[in-house]
Amino acid sequence: MPERCQSACDREAPAVAWRIRAPQGPAELEAYYRLRWRLLRAPWGQPPGSERDEFEELAVHRLVCDLTGRVLGVGRLHCADSEVRHGQIRYMAVDPQWRGQGLGRQLLAALEAAAVRQGLERIDLNAREEAVDFYARQGYAIVGESHILYGVIRHMRMTKALASAERVR
Repeated sequence: MPERCQSACDREAPAVAWRIRAPQGPAELEAYYRLRWRLLRAPWGQPPGSERDEFEELAVHRLVCDLTGRVLGVGRLHCADSEVRHGQIRYMAVDPQWRGQGLGRQLLAALEAAAVRQGLERIDLNAREEAVDFYARQGYAIVGESHILYGVIRHMRMTKALASAERVR
């Protein structure tokens, strides 16, 4: 069951079935982290809190919520290296009931737009094997193998140049 939050999604009547934006308020931020933990850490027996790291306060967070305020998807961007102007996307996840409907693609586009606004020129990420095709369809290229999380979840290093970053400077 997707995480529930009180938000602007509850009060507005948008033309689409969901909204992508930054979490608003402590309760919604908790719902955001709960979904991250439920989809990315709980299936491997990891405790709540393992879905967070030292970059949370510096990162750009985006969520997808439906018209009832349920958090359906989450993702995060942080500046990985300001000298070479690249960022990293982490903790991307869409509730399984909502996959295949374009939420992940739109969530990723929102994070990429935030990267361009920050003047970043490239995004790197470590994709789980089952997500590699999704990222490849969005223009990411495999640059090598990455880590194996919890001894079972293989990841591939992927990257994408942000051509429109030139216009932001």
